[in-house]
Amino acid sequence: MSEAAGRSARRWLWLAVALLVAGLLAWAFRPVPLEVSGAEVERGHFVDSIHEEGRTRLRDTWNVSVPIAGYLQRVTLEVGDTVEAGQVLFRLEPSPAPALDARTRQQAEDALQAAQARLQAAQANLETARAERRFAEAEYQRYRQLHERNLVSTADLDQRLRERDRQRALENAAASSVEVARFELEGARAMLAVTSGQRDATGQPELEVRAPIGGVVLTRYRCCEGSVAPGDPVVELGRMEDLEIRADLLSMDAVRLRPGMAVRIHGWGGDPLAGRVRRIDPAGFTRTSALGVDEQRVPVIVDFADTRDPAAMGLGSGFRVELEFLVWEADDVLQIPTSALFRHQGEWTVFVIEAGRAVRRGVETGRRSGLVTQVVAGLQAGERIITHPGQQVSEGARVRE
Repeated sequence: MSEAAGRSARRWLWLAVALLVAGLLAWAFRPVPLEVSGAEVERGHFVDSIHEEGRTRLRDTWNVSVPIAGYLQRVTLEVGDTVEAGQVLFRLEPSPAPALDARTRQQAEDALQAAQARLQAAQANLETARAERRFAEAEYQRYRQLHERNLVSTADLDQRLRERDRQRALENAAASSVEVARFELEGARAMLAVTSGQRDATGQPELEVRAPIGGVVLTRYRCCEGSVAPGDPVVELGRMEDLEIRADLLSMDAVRLRPGMAVRIHGWGGDPLAGRVRRIDPAGFTRTSALGVDEQRVPVIVDFADTRDPAAMGLGSGFRVELEFLVWEADDVLQIPTSALFRHQGEWTVFVIEAGRAVRRGVETGRRSGLVTQVVAGLQAGERIITHPGQQVSEGARVRE
């Protein structure tokens, strides 16, 4: 081979190597399709709902308290017991008198002796008054007989009559004094009988407090016997058929509700139950969330609309439930995941996957329910869209699911 031919062969060899290197570089730096997550635009059942936690409660409860001060006997009712209207809930008896110390006891003994002495004096005065009354009556009878024989004047007879009546009145006053002294003696004896402050187990009058309604015992504030003051609560009663649910919704959600709206009750430990919105309170309140944000909440009351009895299924007052307020629902609704939407030039937009490339398309949205949004215009069922599009996804970019 000549030298010229050798140089030509080497040029072709270097050319081939250069072309190979260029091809390898072009292959290495070619655009790689972006890995994206996609979803299909589909039609189906759509529910616009609001989810919130609630608590069961009784519409009305009755706190039965002590009407007067006294000594409460042991309450035998337990929480959950059924009571009938008019049934005795608990009994009260008079409070025991306080025990006497040595000084007070000595004073009581002296008062007893003084009462006995007064009684004896009153009895002696009564005997004297009786004797004077008998003498006055005898004198009156004697003067009456003498007056009939005209031996004494009428004035003398009237004086004896007046003396007889006066002695009768004195006898009655003396008898009353005896009764007063006897009562004082009994009181002194009763005071002296109180030595340890313990109540008498026999002959004590009792006050029976009865149930105002038929229901169940929700709370028992007192169980053991002891002294109580007026107004002290003893038991709380309620009717389980009055069970309802209270949920505190954000004010922006509460304005979307109306009385009579359907509610699904979940998360109570059994199959979902049906409910209805009964009342939306006209006044809200401020509650601080776990993140420290002040929220305006509105109480919403829900009634059970299920044919099954919630109480018979185990639900009681103060139970936690999860509520789904059904604001709107329909079939055959075009919908997409909410995560596919983003704002572009002030409009809602999605990236549609067409021939392996991302194509930006504006859409008109309708209702939104959590992770799903209704599409009114801009998309067709069966199209593929990109969910959670990042900043790397742009118009015309090659993508791969």
